[in-house]
Amino acid sequence: MEKVKVLLVYPITPPTFWSFSYAIKFQGKASAFPPLGALTVAAMFPKEDWDITLVDMNVDKLTDDHIKNSDYVFISAMNIHHQCISGVVKRAKSFDKKTILGGPIVSTLRKEDRPADILVEGEVENFFSEFLKDLLEGRTKPHYKSENRPALKKIPLPRLDLIDVNKYNSMAVQFSRGCPFNCEFCDITKIYGRFPRIKAHEEFLAELEHVYKQGWRGSVFVVDDNFIGNLPAIKQLLPHIAEWQKERNYPFALLTEASVNLAKHKDVLDN
Repeated sequence: MEKVKVLLVYPITPPTFWSFSYAIKFQGKASAFPPLGALTVAAMFPKEDWDITLVDMNVDKLTDDHIKNSDYVFISAMNIHHQCISGVVKRAKSFDKKTILGGPIVSTLRKEDRPADILVEGEVENFFSEFLKDLLEGRTKPHYKSENRPALKKIPLPRLDLIDVNKYNSMAVQFSRGCPFNCEFCDITKIYGRFPRIKAHEEFLAELEHVYKQGWRGSVFVVDDNFIGNLPAIKQLLPHIAEWQKERNYPFALLTEASVNLAKHKDVLDN
């Protein structure tokens, strides 16, 4: 049986604080960070049935051949990608390809907005296999929504083989999702909730090892919404990270984002 061909597209990010689009040019890189969400979703497709091509438009050009040679076009996006999404969907429709949109943008769309044929809202781990079955059997619904927030267990390692890691300034990994705070400027709690869910220490270290085995050395961004959201878990994790780094002669410079109450926890800072 011939594999189903999926084109997974990550849209162009316009200049923002997080894109670092001007600064990274001095470092000879094309983009600051790889699309970790898209790479993780790519790993959820069973390899025996699905052939995945990923195009990060911040790094590579999306060609007509990419679209023509696919059966479906998946797009993973944030709010800031709205304009680029419209162009990608228009191109896909010109070749009569069905488009599927996921990512944080779907959680904040108005009900009347439908920028793609199918919307996939929320974290997909609990229903992705059923969605793929619907897709194969030609009985998809226009909107899929996660009814609960999955535990971060047995999430597959991101498909780093689908990108050229050397085109990025930093790699990306994740330990937790969610944040206990509810800041008015932030949509994290709407998307991921106020109780930070965590991966097992072994799973997070396996993710670091996965990046390490790709030959990457340098900056690694722990993309958690608030790294110290689950403070007891972080206090348990940090010694394991320190040991992992020491055993490999400190291959990574780790960075993350955390709430300012981090300053109150000297034991965490010391680690």
